[in-house]
Amino acid sequence: MSGTLCSLRQLSVTYGRGRSSAVALDHIDLDIATGERLAIIGESGSGKSTLARALAALLPDGAKVGGEMLWPALGHPPRPGRDFGFVFQDPGTSLNPVLTIGEQIAEGARRHLGFSWKQAYTRAEELLGRVRMSEPGKAMLAYPHQLSGGQRQRVAMAAAIAAKPALLIADEATSALDVVVQAEIVRLLDGLVREDGMTLLFITHDIALASGFVDRIAVFRDGKLVEAGPVRSVISAPKSGYTAALIASHRDLATPPLIAEVPS
Repeated sequence: MSGTLCSLRQLSVTYGRGRSSAVALDHIDLDIATGERLAIIGESGSGKSTLARALAALLPDGAKVGGEMLWPALGHPPRPGRDFGFVFQDPGTSLNPVLTIGEQIAEGARRHLGFSWKQAYTRAEELLGRVRMSEPGKAMLAYPHQLSGGQRQRVAMAAAIAAKPALLIADEATSALDVVVQAEIVRLLDGLVREDGMTLLFITHDIALASGFVDRIAVFRDGKLVEAGPVRSVISAPKSGYTAALIASHRDLATPPLIAEVPS
């Protein structure tokens, strides 16, 4: 890792106004290093998905943002689709049902990298191979409804990295999948970011799943950053009772990580 990709300083996000307003993020200070794999951990309502959407400029209209988001490694504000890719929990919300898989992946390379359609389709098929879709050429012609949930998530991952982003954001990208497919998707994410030198922001409620492959963990609760540190330090010696409770609520973290349980 070299340098800081993103630096958050007193980042706050508030929804609504007046008495009905709700603070989703409360003065967050956090650095994300270039090339690191950082997990954002927390229960529903902790602010972790709001953080992801704030980074990706996907907050809903009316959200009030305070503080700063700085991008030292980029040297400019991030460009959606080019500097970061986003993998959502439900690929059904991000994949267009009336376009083929090939068209949807190729569009990112064509728009952001200046590829011709022929070049973009070649890249799309290559990416489907990288995310281990069986028969990539055949998958290029399929529509989202013809694929399983795990296959659609693989397509969403391929589309997210089509323009070679610096940051890949995976927001609960495995929570709707069964345990075996979860492990496969996590292994794919790990391999993709390593091969391409991307930074990964992995957002999940499952601290056990994340601990098997990320470098650092940041724990959120009620919009606040509870603690952050290297995985081994957070798991073996949590500084907060909340983090300790999260660890205790999952399977024994002393056992081999989940991604090691599925054969390659």
